[in-house]
Amino acid sequence: QVQLVESGGGLVQAGGSLTLSCAASGRTFNNYFVGWFRQAPGKGRDFVAGLPWSGGPTNYADSVKGRFTISRNNAKNTVYLQMNSLKPEDTAVYYCNARLSYLGIVRNDYWGQGTQVTVSS
Repeated sequence: QVQLVESGGGLVQAGGSLTLSCAASGRTFNNYFVGWFRQAPGKGRDFVAGLPWSGGPTNYADSVKGRFTISRNNAKNTVYLQMNSLKPEDTAVYYCNARLSYLGIVRNDYWGQGTQVTVSS
């Protein structure tokens, strides 16, 4: 059974930092694209950052470029999101995602349960 378990969320003041972790288990993710999404109250789930599990370029939403960094530790099957210079508008539930696509079609799509990040002004 595939599991993605996020941790590291919490309450932080504006300008502060947090590091989210996503521990993956249940299968290998060699051909997957792994990333972070977030959902603020009353809004849709938006892409934040992602990268190929096997290595390759990282992608970021414009709103977090220069402040957030995604990384992975293959030995630990864990993906991280380092968040610096946090702003109140970063407040959201953050979700880890692992997605396998082929020829533009999503074949497998796994989600974690989410972790709350709240940034106070």
